[in-house]
Amino acid sequence: MDDLDSGWQNKGSTLSDKTARKEFGLKQEEIIAAIRAGQLQYREMWIYGNPWLRLLRKEVEALVKSRHGAGYLKQKQAKTELAHINRDLKRLKTEIAELEKRKAELISGLGG
Repeated sequence: MDDLDSGWQNKGSTLSDKTARKEFGLKQEEIIAAIRAGQLQYREMWIYGNPWLRLLRKEVEALVKSRHGAGYLKQKQAKTELAHINRDLKRLKTEIAELEKRKAELISGLGG
């Protein structure tokens, strides 16, 4: 595998244009302008007949940093990580509740 393709193959190293808009607050016009200016590489993908752009995360981050500053980028990354953590905590709380319920069922079954 050559160096040009390695960025496209690693898990988490790419994102869709929709995710870039949501995660970094970019507009579609900014993404297209950056592609035309040669700042972003992309691959056009299709899912269920709908097109989307696959972008390299490191290039999107560099674009956001150059346009809005490093502080803005860190703030957006922190918000995204916080959302992931909150989602995981919610999932784990649900799982804990289910396990506690099952534990109570097993204990009552052993005692009775």
